[in-house]
Amino acid sequence: MREESLTLTDKLLNFIQTYNDWNSNQSETYETAFNRLALDMFKFQFKHNLPYKKFCQSKRRTPLTVKRWLDIPPMPIQGFKELTLTCEPVEAAEGVFMTSGTTNPEKKGCHYHPRFTTWDASMKGPYKQFVLPDREKITTFVLSPAADRNQHSSLSRYLSKSVEYFGTGKSQFFFNENGLDMEGFVSALRASEESKDPVLLIGATFSYVHILDYCRAHGLKFSLPIKSRIFDTGGFKGQSREVEMEQLYEDFHSFFDVPREWCINMYGMTELCSQAYDQTIRTNLLSGQSIRDKAGPAWFRTLVLDPNKLEPVEKGQKGVLAHFDLANWNSCLAILTEDLGYQTDNGFVLLGRVEGSEARGCSIAVDQLLQANK
Repeated sequence: MREESLTLTDKLLNFIQTYNDWNSNQSETYETAFNRLALDMFKFQFKHNLPYKKFCQSKRRTPLTVKRWLDIPPMPIQGFKELTLTCEPVEAAEGVFMTSGTTNPEKKGCHYHPRFTTWDASMKGPYKQFVLPDREKITTFVLSPAADRNQHSSLSRYLSKSVEYFGTGKSQFFFNENGLDMEGFVSALRASEESKDPVLLIGATFSYVHILDYCRAHGLKFSLPIKSRIFDTGGFKGQSREVEMEQLYEDFHSFFDVPREWCINMYGMTELCSQAYDQTIRTNLLSGQSIRDKAGPAWFRTLVLDPNKLEPVEKGQKGVLAHFDLANWNSCLAILTEDLGYQTDNGFVLLGRVEGSEARGCSIAVDQLLQANK
């Protein structure tokens, strides 16, 4: 990597180390440090990421005019499908994550990673704080492909790292070349019931639909040990069936005896290096109250924008989500999603995808991006 990249990633790793604790983002010092690093990163990306530079210029935003992180132009996620968004050469990347292509299989978004050092650092601390705030290790049963089976999936890397960092020696992956190993999974759950050691079930949301179907068909129910927990991510976008999320969590309670406050949903995207989480487990342990609003680490900020003007709205007002992820040092730190939500005192609430007239602002931003890069 170029010397400039090494300097920037050192700053990022130092920021992650300094503000890794959940409560460290409340100070004025933090606000100043976040703004300074965001502006340094914007300057770096404006210089080395040509498609992004052209997009920013079309919006008359440059390092000379942008003085606050709030004013950094967010890249529409469509840009990851249409353009090569990287500061370091593609050929030198240690890895690339690709979107699933559920909207258009012929056009997948690519997110290049020169090194995984910062991605891993960004994942590790928040996972501990949101999923395992009360323990160092837990037996983890993974219900989606591991990284060696799907090397271009950010989720597969995430799941493999969760086992590497926080799984016990009894942790297992139950997804093989034939799909989910239902019999092996059932056997492992029965062993957990006998041992009384809590377990973590972790995987894509839709994996649980197949497992619940299997349990219904075979008349299976489990009573998992106290403090067992269930982690899902991804929702039902692009899947053949959809299930109401609250119904899914009721089924978790009914079939696995894991109550809602021990279930957690992770919000992540291929285009981001950091993740946001429900605060259910953490807040339940700290206060006995289970907060479901999503929150991310100190290096990850979210704005809710008016769908038409793409300007910030008041807290509580619905809009399209834009994320500012300092771990995205090699592509674009600011991302304009196609997700709808609103901000609360505790984080943000995800409502679903923008559709119809609500998608107008996103469409205009994509058009500006493509026009700027003709």
